[in-house]
Amino acid sequence: MTVKSIDELAPQLANCRAYWLSWGAEGRGEDDLTYYRSGVAHAQLNAVIRLRDADRAEEALARAGRELAGVPWMWWVAPDSAPGTGERLLGHGFERVGAMPVMAVSLDRVSEVPAPPGVEIEVLEGDDPGTCAAWVRAYGPSFGVGPELVDTVVGLEQEWARDPRAVRFLAREDGRAVGTSLLFDAHGVAGVYLVATAEEHRRRGIGAALTAAALEEGRRRGLHVGTLQASGLGAPVYARMGFETVAEYELYRPPASRK
Repeated sequence: MTVKSIDELAPQLANCRAYWLSWGAEGRGEDDLTYYRSGVAHAQLNAVIRLRDADRAEEALARAGRELAGVPWMWWVAPDSAPGTGERLLGHGFERVGAMPVMAVSLDRVSEVPAPPGVEIEVLEGDDPGTCAAWVRAYGPSFGVGPELVDTVVGLEQEWARDPRAVRFLAREDGRAVGTSLLFDAHGVAGVYLVATAEEHRRRGIGAALTAAALEEGRRRGLHVGTLQASGLGAPVYARMGFETVAEYELYRPPASRK
């Protein structure tokens, strides 16, 4: 799926913003500065994800420091960010720490991917603490959510369980949770998030099956494009499924004075 312009890419980036803004339990904004603050001590769960107006960059930098003070956070720079945002961040002492490819696929190109023998994939329903705790513990190790953060994240996931835009998938083997994925239906796009497989169960096709399950739910809902932000481990898997890299987020870490 080749994206030729920022207008074609816009719905995918909007899906990503909508998903991450939903983590903003302690604060969020979507004006010239788009940011979310979960309050969890995890840099991916507190971030700026777009600066729209380059002329207001200095004001935005000061505001980001205020809104995200006291928690670890990141600044994501996408193709729809104001030109020169990355250079401005570097000039203010931020450190570029990596990039995440944005990948996309036409849903009519994705084939069914069966789960490996002995693995069952279910739609996870309910917002009770036990269900949400099982969900968080299943994806937590892959996303750096340590045991000390689980209870806090479970509270946020209870809100997710009530969001009709989100559908959670859980893979089990012999009753044990071994993987997760989430479909986020927003801006006419099937966003796929939280694809995780327990380390000892990787390289068996569980992650691909979970991704395909989320995409199939998107197709069932009448969506035509799937999108995700890939990790280094996940990108080759998604490429084999037909995903193409269409953009990237550059990731910046603030200097100690702004943390």
